[in-house]
Amino acid sequence: MSASQRLPVIFLGHGNPMNALADNVYTRGWRQIGASLPKPRAVLCISAHWYVPYTAVTAMQSPRTIHDFGGFPRELFEFQYPAPGSPAIAEDVRDLIAPTVRLDDSWGLDHGAWSVLCHVYPDADVPVLQLSIDETLPARAHYRLGEQLAVLREQGILIVGSGNLIHNLHAYGWGRRVVDPYDWAVRFEEQARAWMLAGNHQPLIDYELLGEDAALAAPTPDHYLPLLYVLGAQLPGDKVTFPVEGVDGGSISMLSVQLG
Repeated sequence: MSASQRLPVIFLGHGNPMNALADNVYTRGWRQIGASLPKPRAVLCISAHWYVPYTAVTAMQSPRTIHDFGGFPRELFEFQYPAPGSPAIAEDVRDLIAPTVRLDDSWGLDHGAWSVLCHVYPDADVPVLQLSIDETLPARAHYRLGEQLAVLREQGILIVGSGNLIHNLHAYGWGRRVVDPYDWAVRFEEQARAWMLAGNHQPLIDYELLGEDAALAAPTPDHYLPLLYVLGAQLPGDKVTFPVEGVDGGSISMLSVQLG
């Protein structure tokens, strides 16, 4: 594909799994993203919720819908996203980043994938694969995996990272309405946006060295690291846009980042 034909790479701030059932500014934004893109051959999703001590790619024909949470209404546990998988594309992904990845037939689609993709592709007619996040690797290695995966964009594969740039549940406004985001969240998101717009990824890779705002924004790495796969997959000429914006509960950034 030429630069005009290759697919973008997208980071989606997924937030609360109840967004799967909601009609709000975030879900409408995700639907608009899907409507604006050529239909891909498949989606490769790097979700914050498959965080394990190895790298694997789902390789089943019919991935199950995983309800990896508790305390939500029954209707959320009953929700199904029956998108097919693609064993053949899984083998392509494995070959691309081998020997560091294994084929998996036991996981499926966790809510980091289906709670957003059910809006991006509501008909569940695009095959979806997930790539796990290896918790033993440093941030730089996750970025390098994104670099290796970038070629998929020219093969009709939409790479999606699903997490949150800012994800601090301890500071979240549980049970109360927090209108304004915390000052540290505002500062970190503004700085992160500026670095992304400038194509300066190094500070974002070295986020653990950035000080208090970054420590509050990403107290654990799981929701932050999907962003590094997306940044690593950026190609020359990609325009940086932020198609979905907002902060939920004061400390969960719903920012989406589209490259290309």
